[in-house]
Amino acid sequence: MATFEWIILLLLGAALLSTLARRLGAPYPTFLAIGGACLAFVPNSPEWTLDPHLALTLFVAPVLLDAAYDTSLRDLRDNWVPVANLVVVAVGVTTIAVALITRWLVPDLPWAAAIALGAIVAPPDAAAATAIVRQVRLPHRLTKILEGESLLNDASALLIYRLAVIAMVSGGFHLGGIGPAFFVTVFGSVAAGVGMGMAFPYLLGRFDDAPNALIVQFATTFGVWIVAEAVGLSGILTIVSYAMTIARRRDRMPARLRVPVYAVWETAVFILNAFAFVLIGLQLRPIWERLDMALRFQYGIVALTVLVTVIVARFVWVMTYNTAIRFKIARYGFHPPRPMARPTVRGGIVISWAGMRGIVTLAAAFALPEHLADGSPFPYRDLILFTAFCVVFGTLVLQGLTLKPLIRWMNLRDGDPVGQEVKWARTEAYRAAIEAIRDDESKHAKLLCKEYAAVVELSEASPLQGEIGDLPGNPLRRRAIAAARLKTDELRHDGAIGDDAYYVLEEEFDWADLSAGAAKRA
Repeated sequence: MATFEWIILLLLGAALLSTLARRLGAPYPTFLAIGGACLAFVPNSPEWTLDPHLALTLFVAPVLLDAAYDTSLRDLRDNWVPVANLVVVAVGVTTIAVALITRWLVPDLPWAAAIALGAIVAPPDAAAATAIVRQVRLPHRLTKILEGESLLNDASALLIYRLAVIAMVSGGFHLGGIGPAFFVTVFGSVAAGVGMGMAFPYLLGRFDDAPNALIVQFATTFGVWIVAEAVGLSGILTIVSYAMTIARRRDRMPARLRVPVYAVWETAVFILNAFAFVLIGLQLRPIWERLDMALRFQYGIVALTVLVTVIVARFVWVMTYNTAIRFKIARYGFHPPRPMARPTVRGGIVISWAGMRGIVTLAAAFALPEHLADGSPFPYRDLILFTAFCVVFGTLVLQGLTLKPLIRWMNLRDGDPVGQEVKWARTEAYRAAIEAIRDDESKHAKLLCKEYAAVVELSEASPLQGEIGDLPGNPLRRRAIAAARLKTDELRHDGAIGDDAYYVLEEEFDWADLSAGAAKRA
């Protein structure tokens, strides 16, 4: 019963922290990190443990699928050079820098363990960066670079992490087998993800109710990860390619399933983020209690130095690349496949500072095995876990709370290319809708044609790209629906209708509200 009570309290606390973060304009993982750190020192807090092998599967798989599902493959292709530099080079530079500085501070730390620590703290988090980017109008190109990096850098970092852990646990590995194993892992994972993504709609199509559809989605998400890891593939690359495949199938789920499913996924991702910070925070207290004052000071110095190294390494590489690409543009010109912002010094600074670490770093640290193959303890596992949490905490607080003011101060603009595409696509879509019903002579068809024609006219005449205020008739619809809701409430209150009838009408009004743009008001 005590565990259940703690879970309720923690969920409520996470909700309150998230609300506070939203009101302050900060990413909610920042406040979750603060809450997790405070929880470590709360008297009589629970002592929960989690199987290290379960950590990555439980925390990373659904979060990564949610991010990959919304990723634009076209924009990823357009920005593949800067994304690849961040995913491969920035992760590699950070890993090496952290391993070198940690070995210098702790000379008896094995190289494999030092590299594992570097790989753990190397990948920035998707949730923290996008939470801020959505609050400010950052140029579309910078947004897509950050999203693409956050989606794919986990794969490169965890590949290094896996090799380092294998070397640490087993005592070494053969360098000659790394190259072939790398290519087999990458291409095999992508092929497996695409194949399972192509098959998924046929499975989901057998379930036409939201609860069962949700169960199938969560089960297949974990199943894809587990199968990939079991056969030696990358769970991250498999999940990413799987999610991007199902997101682009034309036979996607109907709206009546999509609305509740999206809402549940958003809630599930939030809960997983909350419990990742809680579980890691709970591991800090026994670590802290096992250390004497001298070791606490040493661990603190190591964690602070690694935090600074992570920030500086990213800044140095990003600004080096930014300088090189601007020099290339000055010499050869800028010829993007479609309109987008040019690389600038200010944009490079924003990318450099948007390196908050999060759930992948926490899960990877927690997933470290407790013992080596010979049964001895994993060397300096407590130090690695403590340092990983401090890096997450430090970057989320330091960078997470200052990134939004920095973006506003930089005053970056790009002409809103997404808005231009929305305006053009809306016009074309409603013209197609008019053509589809033009031959119908009924009164309903004529009314719809007039409404859709008004949408086209407003969209073409609007000076604001992508915004036409509200669709014609929607304000009247919302006012009429509100009156209908009020009358239904009165009938229920007076006993003229029962709850069963009330809920049927409530569902009808909800769908009508959604079709009238109710979400826009919120």
